[in-house]
Amino acid sequence: MKRGRPTKSIIRQNVVEILQILGKGYGYEIAKVYNKIFPQVTQRSIYYHLRKGTKTNEIEVHTIKQEQGEFSWGPNVEKTYYKLGSLAQPKGNQRVSNFLKQWKK
Repeated sequence: MKRGRPTKSIIRQNVVEILQILGKGYGYEIAKVYNKIFPQVTQRSIYYHLRKGTKTNEIEVHTIKQEQGEFSWGPNVEKTYYKLGSLAQPKGNQRVSNFLKQWKK
């Protein structure tokens, strides 16, 4: 038996399901949607699975944008947008699609 964390993860699979419907999204947006649909997880965990997903080719970096605004830490922010990768296997979770149809309205 292999040692360490298993390569499959329920959280990462749920993130893949969210990205399948959204098309692309940044970490904070994905975390907000995730926590409204599934049991609560930390943003740190979502960001971990986004990075891990890029290593396993389930998730790809779409673009990195610098956006201006009034934030507590300064006038700009760097947002990394993610999309589905070549090895993603979305199963078509009905809870995700139903929620995102209502959320986009």
